[in-house]
Amino acid sequence: MGIATVNPTTGETLRTYDAHGHDEVERRIAAAHETFRQYRTTSFAERARLMRRAADLLDEDAEDIARTMTTEMGKPIVAARAEAAKCAKAMRWYADNAEALLADEHPAEADVHDSGADTARVHYRPLGPVLAVMPWNFPLWQVVRFAAPALMAGNTGLLKHASNVPQTALYLGDLFRRAGFPGGCFQTLLIGSGAVEAVLRDRRIAAATLTGSEPAGRSVAAIAGDEVKKTVLELGGSDPYIVMPSADLPRAVKTAVTARVQNNGQSCIAAKRFIVHTDVYDDFAERFTAAMNALTVGDPLDESTDIGPLATERGRTDLEELVDDAVQKGATVLCGGARPENRSRGWFYKATVLTGITPRMRIHLEETFGPVATLYPVSDIEEAVAVANDSPFGLSSNVWTRSDEDIDFFVRDLEAGGVFVNGMTASHPALPFGGVKRSGYGRELSGHGIREFCNATTVWQRRA
Repeated sequence: MGIATVNPTTGETLRTYDAHGHDEVERRIAAAHETFRQYRTTSFAERARLMRRAADLLDEDAEDIARTMTTEMGKPIVAARAEAAKCAKAMRWYADNAEALLADEHPAEADVHDSGADTARVHYRPLGPVLAVMPWNFPLWQVVRFAAPALMAGNTGLLKHASNVPQTALYLGDLFRRAGFPGGCFQTLLIGSGAVEAVLRDRRIAAATLTGSEPAGRSVAAIAGDEVKKTVLELGGSDPYIVMPSADLPRAVKTAVTARVQNNGQSCIAAKRFIVHTDVYDDFAERFTAAMNALTVGDPLDESTDIGPLATERGRTDLEELVDDAVQKGATVLCGGARPENRSRGWFYKATVLTGITPRMRIHLEETFGPVATLYPVSDIEEAVAVANDSPFGLSSNVWTRSDEDIDFFVRDLEAGGVFVNGMTASHPALPFGGVKRSGYGRELSGHGIREFCNATTVWQRRA
């Protein structure tokens, strides 16, 4: 795919961009490397001042960048505004907390003396230029949740964004420049996926982070492994949403709809597999299907729209193939399962609910990146966990129950990077974010995230 803004609402190509050539890429890598040598010595107070300025500028730009995101990848405008606000909040959170999160750690005095030292501590130092390979689905948030902690830690960043959101990518590079960060601190590389390997293998690149598909993650991990460079990977997800008999069913249904169709269903942490105890299955299925069927599919710039278009034509085709495969193998469509009849242009798809899912169906194991939900009836908590864990992914999970015993069981046995009880999965700057299994490794956000791209340096000292 070329580097271009293609409006998914109409299919119209609005702007195209020439990829950066070898000389321009080299210039930007060199700038990131040289800037790091000085930027790493700046104080936390100075970095925080610049980060807060970036947050202020983002607030000022919020409406314009929200419309850009909606035009480039189709998210409803209300969600786009919320994404911009969330980014500014995260910038300020790291500006306020980075120094404390990276404060020196001091072992117990007895352990220090046992090691033969008079004093000992752990000191966190930045690694250097970090390559960020980012996806289109949250084109602002995915980048900021890397950039804010990385820059506050003293690293510099190079962004290779998805090729269908170039305007958002260029905006991000310009945002940090306007905030006053040195020119090489954060730069956008307009390059295709085929050019990533050469950048990652460059000796000046210290580490990489990727949010995206499993194949992309495998590729980056393999290259970085060959170069012995640190990586953080946040890949796909097929999150379970478990509803037990004691659940507040009206709330569980209402939240389930939002959890499935947020961002037009194109979210790694969207609930995708709805695993419901047989005692409440029929009631949940009826209410959930009715609510999904009532959603408005339409122009994402219309504030009354619930679901906009999928971001790419290929993405809709992939979703259709998963649904068609399930139906051909015996699944039942409770609602949706097709393109809207009143949308001849753009890459729209109806909110869809499927039941009768079996392991023979691709949709049982593959991620559905669009507004398609699958329903599974289960007879007890052990079966609920077994179905939930029968997935190659382990990003997050949702559990609805009033039973403390149930909660303890799920927290202990669910194979996921998060367990959200009586609510939907969401990311927050103070909470670590990431998964297990094929959902990747490492963590973003919180103190865990800011320390991913730091050198934990042991400082052992004996008096001369």
